[in-house]
Amino acid sequence: MSKTPLRPPLSEEVGAKLQAAVAQGRWKVGERIPAEPELMAEMGVSRGTVREAIKALASTGIFEVRRGDGTYVRATSEISGTAQRVFRDHSDQDVLQVRFALDTQSARLAAKAADAKVIEKLRTLLSQRSEAWEARDYPAWAQADWKFHLEVARASGVPLMSEIYESFGDVFHGTKMVQRLSDGFDGCLHEGHESLVDAIQAGDPEAAARTVIKNLDYCMSWMP
Repeated sequence: MSKTPLRPPLSEEVGAKLQAAVAQGRWKVGERIPAEPELMAEMGVSRGTVREAIKALASTGIFEVRRGDGTYVRATSEISGTAQRVFRDHSDQDVLQVRFALDTQSARLAAKAADAKVIEKLRTLLSQRSEAWEARDYPAWAQADWKFHLEVARASGVPLMSEIYESFGDVFHGTKMVQRLSDGFDGCLHEGHESLVDAIQAGDPEAAARTVIKNLDYCMSWMP
């Protein structure tokens, strides 16, 4: 005699819907989600169910509940929310040391897997990065630089690699990146950037890794 599968608690179903909405881009990171009454009407559930679902997602780091203000999206996935929460408890040097592992392996794999379309996208991002630096538009420079490194991680062909890398988010390129404001810092260093794309295009994994290490060594030298 077969048993009817147990249905998960309603709050879990609501939480799954909210998490899916975030993952699909309905609400961006930093954006406030609709108020409880709107969510209650949309999903046909009680206030308690909505609150329980939000509380659960807040515990994973996906949401941030601001008393008297509302609930904001903090991360796009559980791994991202957890990682950002953990990374903020460590120094810039610790975070950069982790990048040595992620960036070098991403570069090696990208040199084996990247195609012409990826190469073109990487060079476009570097052009945007260079233009922003010349214009002293530091937020735009940081954004283009971050997108470049994330695209290299994606080019590795290992989804978990890019997901972990993406989880660093503004921990890599947010307010902690004080080097971009330091007098004398070269925001258009070719090592780990243009030279990295050249190595990837040449299909040379070790050359790709070497140039990444040179870039990160340079960044480490500017750490306060």
